[in-house]
Amino acid sequence: MANKIYAFLGPHTSGKSTMVSQLLSMGIHYIPTVTTRVFDDRYAYKRKIYQTVKNDKYKQEKFIVDNTYQAHSYGLRKSEVLDAYKNHKVSVAIMHDVAGIKQLQKFINQDLVTIFLMIDDEVFVDRMLRAGCSNDEIRYYVETADETGEFEHWRDVDFVVKNTSTARIALEQILAIMGLVTLVPQADFDNLVK
Repeated sequence: MANKIYAFLGPHTSGKSTMVSQLLSMGIHYIPTVTTRVFDDRYAYKRKIYQTVKNDKYKQEKFIVDNTYQAHSYGLRKSEVLDAYKNHKVSVAIMHDVAGIKQLQKFINQDLVTIFLMIDDEVFVDRMLRAGCSNDEIRYYVETADETGEFEHWRDVDFVVKNTSTARIALEQILAIMGLVTLVPQADFDNLVK
């Protein structure tokens, strides 16, 4: 089996960071996203996922993926992508738009698997409210998502995982896509379903 990189794409609050955090805790390799965005306390958990650097340092890096989302730069270092591809059977990465996926496909097309985390409008607004976002912030994110077509990128990926329920349900689907689930012996299966 060739080494694979699984790239997650989805709108704001779709669960990309949550899924990557869960996979990281299971020992799956993560290719860190470098960004110029500084995360406020509402998004403190993202500080473990993203590497924030100053603008001038970002410009000095060598990236395979390099794009801008909501006035912040996001990228995947070339050295880290190549290391993941060479040394890890399974790696995950976060993408912020389809352009990033296309940039990554130039290097590892056949061994790149893209997964869109789909949410609906109700879940989008609910998660933003729970994060403490104001109505103006929510409006800004909705307008940005509409302008960039964030909710429509599911058409551009290999798999779609609907993430409108619990994180566990979405994670189980992702693990199945990655081939990281296994069949149990028939006797154990019988005990599970009886």
